[in-house]
Order: sequence, then C-alpha cells, then structure tokens
Amino acid sequence: MKKLALHWQILLGMAAGVIFALILTNFSWGPGFIGDWIKPFGNIFINALKLIAVPLILASLIKGISDLKDISKLSKMGTRTILTYIFTTVIAVSIGLGLVNLIKPGNAITEETRNDLVTSYEADASTTIANAQRQKDSGPLQALEDIVPSNIFAAAGDNANMLQVIFFAIFFGLGLILIPEKAAKPVKDFFDSFNDVILKLIDLIMLAAPYGVFALLAALVVESPSTDLFAALAMYAITVVLGLLLMIGFYVMIVWIFTKNTPAFFINGIAPAQLLGFSTSSSAATLPVTMERVEEHMGVHKEVASFVLPIGATINMDGTSLYQAVAAVFIAQAFGMDLSIGAQLGIIVTATLASIGSAAVPGAGMVMLVIVLAQAGIPEAGLALIFAVDRPLDMCRTTVNITGDAAVSMLVAKSVDKLGPPNVVDWDDTYNPEKNESEKVKETNPEI
Repeated sequence: MKKLALHWQILLGMAAGVIFALILTNFSWGPGFIGDWIKPFGNIFINALKLIAVPLILASLIKGISDLKDISKLSKMGTRTILTYIFTTVIAVSIGLGLVNLIKPGNAITEETRNDLVTSYEADASTTIANAQRQKDSGPLQALEDIVPSNIFAAAGDNANMLQVIFFAIFFGLGLILIPEKAAKPVKDFFDSFNDVILKLIDLIMLAAPYGVFALLAALVVESPSTDLFAALAMYAITVVLGLLLMIGFYVMIVWIFTKNTPAFFINGIAPAQLLGFSTSSSAATLPVTMERVEEHMGVHKEVASFVLPIGATINMDGTSLYQAVAAVFIAQAFGMDLSIGAQLGIIVTATLASIGSAAVPGAGMVMLVIVLAQAGIPEAGLALIFAVDRPLDMCRTTVNITGDAAVSMLVAKSVDKLGPPNVVDWDDTYNPEKNESEKVKETNPEI
C-alpha cells in the first residue's frame, strides 16, 4: 500500500468503502454499525483537515505577502487572480447553460415524479429558502461589510468566515511590508517557521487519507436516498457531470497552452486533492492538501499559492456555478417554463456573483441557488426536485472547484514568473522550500 501513489491509495480507500457499505446494507444491523463505528472516523479526518485550514491561511498568506516586499507586486497578482477566477466562472456557467438547453433533462420528469419529489423534500427546500431569504434581506453591501471582521479570534473560530481570515492576513502582511525590515524580521521568522510546522502536519494527516475516505464513502452509501429517485433524476445528474468533465478538460487545456505542462502532469499533481474534495464536499477542508500539492508537486512558488488558493477556496466556485445554471433551467423545464435569452443571461451574471459569496462548505451552493432561481422567476419550491441527488453532485462540483483553483494558481504563477519544477517533500523529510530534489522529481513525475 505504501508503495502506491497517494491518489491510488485514496481511490482504493473510496472503492473499499463503497463495497464494504453495499455488503453491510444486506444486514439489518449494517447501516447502524457503519453510522456508529465507521462514520466517526471519517468525521475525525475532516475535522483534522479543518483544524489546520485557518492556521494555514494565516501563516501562508502572511508569509507570502511579506515575501513580496513590494505592494505593487501584490496588486498585480491580485488583479490577475480575481480576473482569471471571474473568467473561468463565466465559462463554467456558459457550459452549464449550453448543455442543459441541448439535453433538456427537465422534460424527462413526469408530473407524478415531480409531485413526489416536491412532497419528499419540501421541508429541506423550505429551510434552504429561509436561509437564502435572510441573505437577500441583509442589504446590497452586506457581503462587503462581512469581509471585515470585528474580532479576528472570533473569525478564526469558524471555518465559514474564511474571507474575514483572508482579509486580516492580507492586512497584516501589508503591515509587515510597510515597517522597517529589521523590525519585521522577528514576526516574519515566526510565521515562516509556523508555516513549516503546518505543512508537516498536513503530511501527517495525509497518511490517514485512505482510511478517512473509506469511512466517508461507506457512510454516504448507507445514507443515500432510494435508487428510484436517483433514476428519475438521472438525466439531470448526467448533464451536470458532463458539464463538470468539460470544465476539467478546459482547465487542462489552458494549463497546457499557457504553462506548457502536460495534462498528465497536471492531473497527477492535483489528483489527491481532487479525490479528497470529492470525499469531503468541502473546498475549505481540502485547502491544506490543495496547497501542498500545488506547491510541492506542481511547481507553484509559495508566495503565489499562499495568495491565490485561499482566495480561490472562498470565491472561485466554478463547479457550483455550473451546477446552479443547470439546476435553474432544469427546474424551469420540469415546471414547463420556457426561459428567454435575457433570463438565461441573467443567470450567468447572478450565478457568477453568487459563487463569490458561496461558503466553501458542503451544501452552501443550495442556498445560493435560491437567489439564482428568484432572479430568473423560477419557483423556489422547485428546489425540492434536486435534493435527492444533491450530495453526490456536491462531491463532483467540489472536485471541479479545487481543480479550478489549482489551474488558476499555475496560470498566475506563470504570468509573474513564479512557476518552477516540483519539489516533493515526504512526511518524514526535513522541510526545505529552497531544496530542488531533481532526482525525486524525475521519479515521481516521469513526464517532466
């Protein structure tokens, strides 16, 4: 097992979890056993990843910004990052709208099935609609106001407040740049060392990744809705997954064109983070692993990765945006509504803006979808139509979100001349960001 690459270990863990759960569901005590004795280990694994997400953002962002030593470099990198994220999000929504209008999955939903789904998931839909209504009632500038924390310790105590932590880290890093270098050195040295410790903790947590995803997938299988509901929504799910696959192909293509790195290099580099994102349905929980893979296995310099990736985990939700576009038109089709070109262009704008405000946690896309539905004049009660397959699709779109973050980090790094060869560090190696282990690189990345 230890001789296998990490992504193969994780894939084996996922497959074993599914098979294990399918076997135990044949016994009356099986689901209870998995819920009581297997699922907690998956939750522990996710908690361990979430545990270091905020410390990682603080340490890596402060270190990365202070390393720039020039505010103009930060402005240049920030502008390119935001514009690239917006561009990829617009592409994602456009792909989703194109596919859902071509395949028309909503036309396959019969009135009887639609009524059954609305009845089954009416309570879930009502809760989500209420949460979205609170967000809409908060005012047009509430999202901007929420970025600035009144208490950094309170913000750091909740993984849903990542934007506030990012704001503080950038603000703190700017302060380090603006004071004399001699005065800044002790603080900078502390965060440099603190960052190295966090990176080592990520290596240790990843040793348990195959077992963590085993527990997560086993729990997912026993908690899934009936197969009848899945069958009714198969065309919708296929449309979303096809769009997500096209989006991954788009990332691979632009990375290949602009950085000259092969598709195999890109996929092998980000695969473990993709698989963890699939298992956890959370960009925030997977962020530590994404940063480790992008820096060590894909050659993005730390100062770029530490800036681009935390922001991406918060505002770059390409997979979520694509899903929102497909879901909105699917629900309209299921209700016999014919959306105009203007309404669908409005979906592109709304889904793009909603993705920026979407939290990097499981299920957050559902809340933002209500805003998209309301803008297009689609019945919000139709949200109940897609709850049955939302969790597996949430896993898929999180994978795309993470892939997009990695792709943009490589593009930005290339544009500022901060993309170099990989520098792989094993869990029991002494971390040295300056060391270039060329032989190990050739062994782990033969296509270079």
